[in-house]
Amino acid sequence: MGDDRTDPATITLASWTRFVAELVAAQRERVILVGHSRAGAIISQVAEALPERILRLVYLSGYLLPAGRSVAAEAREDAGSLIPANMIPGAAGVTCSLKPGIVSAAFYGTCNAVERAYAIPRLSAEPLKPLAAAVRVTAARFETVPRAYVECTADQAVSIAAQRRMQDALPCDPVFTLDCDHSPFLSRPAELARLLGGL
Repeated sequence: MGDDRTDPATITLASWTRFVAELVAAQRERVILVGHSRAGAIISQVAEALPERILRLVYLSGYLLPAGRSVAAEAREDAGSLIPANMIPGAAGVTCSLKPGIVSAAFYGTCNAVERAYAIPRLSAEPLKPLAAAVRVTAARFETVPRAYVECTADQAVSIAAQRRMQDALPCDPVFTLDCDHSPFLSRPAELARLLGGL
């Protein structure tokens, strides 16, 4: 969430979709949307809303879900993920976070100490509503937008097995592979930038 301090009780998959869709609609040209992790569900929903405004979707170790599927449901079936077993619900019941001892391995396994020291203090609690909401996409809209995937082989948040299972269900072209953790923008920034720039 960065510096955004929106009340997590008000955040839904629909509200995040509207936020991104408004940015897309304001651009003069068609855009490429990159969705990392659970933001994969968001870019899919934006493509459903505005397929004519999107040049390509790029899933960066992202949740690429069929209609009716939620991030939470997919995550629960990911035996290679450290996330489901280590989630801590927030006191108000609208957010969750990870057990502190697991954060480094789950998100930053191939990062160096400096990168981890930068990233970990910037984490914040995750709103639960977007994770539980089912994606609503159709062949007539979402599936008309070209898709690419950047898979991360050492990811322990969204395992490589889960990434490939999602790609099998909704194929992407091209597919790129990075030998890194869940945070390639920290652990492999130059390689990631080259891949995205090439698209």
